[in-house]
Amino acid sequence: MPQSLPDGEISARIEAALYAAGRPLSINDLMRAAGINSKEKVVQLLNELVKKMQKVLTALEIAQLDDDKFVFQVKPAYMPLIRRFAQQPLIPVGALKTLSFIAYEQPITSKRLVQIRGSQVYTHLKELRAHSFIESERLGRMKIYRTSRKFQEYFGINDLNVLKSKMVVK
Repeated sequence: MPQSLPDGEISARIEAALYAAGRPLSINDLMRAAGINSKEKVVQLLNELVKKMQKVLTALEIAQLDDDKFVFQVKPAYMPLIRRFAQQPLIPVGALKTLSFIAYEQPITSKRLVQIRGSQVYTHLKELRAHSFIESERLGRMKIYRTSRKFQEYFGINDLNVLKSKMVVK
């Protein structure tokens, strides 16, 4: 079967997968991301991408690990410098869990969120509002929460129903 994608597109998909994954990926993972079935082609384009990045980028690299996986990472020499920035995520883990419940059950009442996540949910809601990831409206004495347009854009979500179906454990 002839290759349907140009090398530039395959390379871009490999680059995007390595960047977005935030973890090491195998050649098989990269083949799936690239949309091709040729290990040789993925390895060839990956090697070209590594060389290109070595010429263009100073602090970032694609590294091959001992287990034949590849990772997009900060070069070890720069780790001490950036470590303090990397240890502060945009959203704390607890708030992220609360956000996932809002995304899945929306619209959801504050009462239900407290039942699921406990009283710390109020701190999470404040954090999520500060990032504009959620919206709320009053319904009598209760508030109802749902994710915002910014949430969808930030996390690359086009359809909330598709998101909900992916969140269901089968």
